[in-house]
Amino acid sequence: MPVEVTTADPAGVLTGSHYLDGDHAACEGALAAGCRFVAGYPITPSTEVVERFSVRIAKIPDGVFIQMEDEIASSIAILGGTFAGKKSMTVTSGPGFSLMMEHVGLAAILEAPCVFVNVQRTGPSTGLPTQVGQADMMQARFGSHGDYRAISLCPSSPQECYEFAITAFNLAEKYRCPVFLMMDECVGHMLERVDIPEASEIEVWNRAYTDKEPGEYWPYERKEGDIVADFAKAGDGYRYHVTGLTHDYRGYPVMNHQCQEEMLLHMIGKIDNNAEDIVDFDEDEIEGADVVVLSYGITSRVTVKAILAARANGLKVGHMRLKVVWPFPERRLQEIAPTIKKFVFPELNMGQVSIEAQRLVGLDKVVSVPHCGGTVHDPEVIQAAIEEAAR
Repeated sequence: MPVEVTTADPAGVLTGSHYLDGDHAACEGALAAGCRFVAGYPITPSTEVVERFSVRIAKIPDGVFIQMEDEIASSIAILGGTFAGKKSMTVTSGPGFSLMMEHVGLAAILEAPCVFVNVQRTGPSTGLPTQVGQADMMQARFGSHGDYRAISLCPSSPQECYEFAITAFNLAEKYRCPVFLMMDECVGHMLERVDIPEASEIEVWNRAYTDKEPGEYWPYERKEGDIVADFAKAGDGYRYHVTGLTHDYRGYPVMNHQCQEEMLLHMIGKIDNNAEDIVDFDEDEIEGADVVVLSYGITSRVTVKAILAARANGLKVGHMRLKVVWPFPERRLQEIAPTIKKFVFPELNMGQVSIEAQRLVGLDKVVSVPHCGGTVHDPEVIQAAIEEAAR
């Protein structure tokens, strides 16, 4: 059964123009997407997402918010919510994200659609709890053990926090996988105008439930041509074996290499084989550029000032802003690389995603502009890197 695409439930949609910070906007996007279960634990700078949800959900039918005893409990609770038929989400920041990693892997192997919001701050450990960072990006790709794939989106404004929250839930449902909304403290706490359309204008992907009778259904049996298997809701009379062990189409543990290979190649393939449909980015003046700046999140906004200053000095500078970081836009980077001198890649970390760009197009082709976090880049530092790369 294909995933049903409908419009948002009017009961969960705040409409019109509002002055919201990114955290509150992400909450509104989740509600518009149909999120009706959130489990979380307070942690700076993400708490405002769930604070707003706890107030808003009280007036929406069938909605539940629960504050758990910690982040570990929160991340397993949303998997329970998913199998009970809810679109589910948890919200955290760096230290809590680390605690959730085992359940990220469990969500991947269970093919459980769910959303993890990480409003990034400076680490490691407690670090600078109230200040900005982007150093959880590689953890969003490889944080749990074993091989799996997840999807990571990086908004650069409160408007995108709203829109990307909807996209995160839609992708989770389409590909039956955990999706990360990788915000950062600046975007999360930034107040800007957010325009929210009518519910009838918001495209929502709904879960594909089985049309088979109990006794005929297997939880991981896919129909030919389908990306993922249909769902069945716990409590509706279907037998549904849930395990973190390697399992076959029935959901039953099978302890051999053949089953592991079949299961794992499907889990990875459903993302890798559809990467071009998931990847999303904006481009500005790429054609004819000598240097292209890569960016995501709040760094995209700081980068604009540096790019404009470099252009004012006569340099040909393009900008590629990543909306989706994982999967990485491999094909596009490899298309651009032969036409330019270098990429310049500023990040509020010590070069985590830059490493992926260097792997694709060569170590000497990518200039990493790292920053330890706590503040954003000085645009003049990025401008200097652009001018050096253009020589």
